[in-house]
Amino acid sequence: MYKSTKFIFVTGGVLSSLGKGLSAASIGALLECRGLTVTLLKMDPYINVDPGTMNPFQHGEVFVTDDGAETDLDLGHYERFTHATLRQKNNFTTGQIYDSVIQKERRGEYLGATVQVIPHITDEIKANVRSLGNGVDVAIVEVGGTVGDIESLPFLEAIRQLRADLGPQNVLYIHLTLLPYVKASGEVKTKPTQHSVKALREVGIQPDILICRTEKQITRDVKEKIALFCNVRPEEVIAAEDVDCIYELPLKFHEEGLDQKIVELLNIWTRAPRLEDWKSFVHNVKSLKSEVVIGIVGKYVDLHESYKSLNEALFAGGVHNHASVDLKFIDSEAIEKHGITDQFDDVHGILVPGGFGSRGIEGKIEAVKYARNNRIPFFGICLGMQMAVVEFARNVCGMKNANSTEFDQFTPYPVIDLMDEQRSITDKGGTMRLGAYDCVLTKDSLCQKIYQKDVISERHRHRYEFNNKYRSALAEKGLKAGGTSPDQKLVELVEYQDHPWFVGCQFHPEFKSRPMDPHPLFASYIKACVEYRNKKAKSKTESTRLEVVRTSKSRTGKSSAKTRLQQT
Repeated sequence: MYKSTKFIFVTGGVLSSLGKGLSAASIGALLECRGLTVTLLKMDPYINVDPGTMNPFQHGEVFVTDDGAETDLDLGHYERFTHATLRQKNNFTTGQIYDSVIQKERRGEYLGATVQVIPHITDEIKANVRSLGNGVDVAIVEVGGTVGDIESLPFLEAIRQLRADLGPQNVLYIHLTLLPYVKASGEVKTKPTQHSVKALREVGIQPDILICRTEKQITRDVKEKIALFCNVRPEEVIAAEDVDCIYELPLKFHEEGLDQKIVELLNIWTRAPRLEDWKSFVHNVKSLKSEVVIGIVGKYVDLHESYKSLNEALFAGGVHNHASVDLKFIDSEAIEKHGITDQFDDVHGILVPGGFGSRGIEGKIEAVKYARNNRIPFFGICLGMQMAVVEFARNVCGMKNANSTEFDQFTPYPVIDLMDEQRSITDKGGTMRLGAYDCVLTKDSLCQKIYQKDVISERHRHRYEFNNKYRSALAEKGLKAGGTSPDQKLVELVEYQDHPWFVGCQFHPEFKSRPMDPHPLFASYIKACVEYRNKKAKSKTESTRLEVVRTSKSRTGKSSAKTRLQQT
């Protein structure tokens, strides 16, 4: 254990969505492979206190931590690539920083001083960053936004000051930038990178390492040119080529010498990296031959970022079952308008994920009904579980117009209702049932067999719950509780026993799935989808064989009749 934590600050330039989060996560993975302990932090420059009330179209999914923080989706990357379990302190925003400073000013903690961006805001940022340095070797800090954004300036100023505060041997700056390929000239252009580094140096930060995102291989000459104009050495210019699988990125960075350069610049002695698990996993991914198609029925179908952790959990479940997973996003609003036509003809599993608001709800209910009636493996998560309960109440239990009070306050059968502790809450941000809670699994249930445990802990994000008044009525018809809260007041899991695989969970299991350690529910679900695909293919093959036999017999019969006629 080192006496002081080393800090790596990851910034980005030119444009957003270059992959700072994946780069930071990959760096964490490489350092862990060298035997170091790491933690990660995302600093977001928006004024929202957290992303909990932001539209998934704009910001992507909200990742939830064990301690109930609603955070940026990059924390999902951090947890999937490393062994770090992150908490509320691992993500903060401009809104949180200003709120904290204003509260201190109201309490008189600044002793009458004029409160300013420098030093008060920057000091608050630095204090939050330094709080990460307890008990870990390296803290990796990602600065959200891009260099040149007005919103990011206080963060950049704070990390500039931290090198002086902590000492140059304890701070490393890594800058991620773009090397666009111009097809007309057939060249990779370095000017965007040069201008990005220039903008960073104007605020007083000289990057130690450049990670250059590119779709084409870059030559030694290009690296030397970038090094000359950006004041780094050629070996400190790291190529980040596009990869087919994001989990290949740590291996690519290692090939470029990134981890070795980091430990040299930070003066850290480590063992040689042990990358066998990563190599084996990537090999398994590239060796996948069979495929299953999962129909994800939601209303955020235009952006995969809206369901990032879910997509990765399904991917991991597929690798575990030696199958690639093709995600087919199906618009629930389209089902409402046009009904179910051929949307599910080619799918091997149907999944209804979480979400909020009434838009597209009836389409989701129809998708659940289709999965139940056609015995297609079904997985409902959070809102998806609730819609499975509504569908079952309506169409199996005869509860006409059953619904959730979130969508119909006057439903005669409120099978999903607002949680008691939520009734007096008016603020929207950070007030749901959030974070990890225990769940006791029902003895001999499918869920207990899947988990191979009696008690589990899962992360939640919801306001509404299964109404216990209807629990026995639904159970009599076959929809039973697979798990409950320890006090049995909250149904956490439901399962339909007269079905190959039909499970709904109130929590979000995707947040705890890892590429090399898939969540049990996703591993089991994909296994059921593979079995359904095989059964469907076998049935199709048998149908084809029978059709060939029938055709052959028909032709043989005609020939024989003709022969008999000629003989007569």
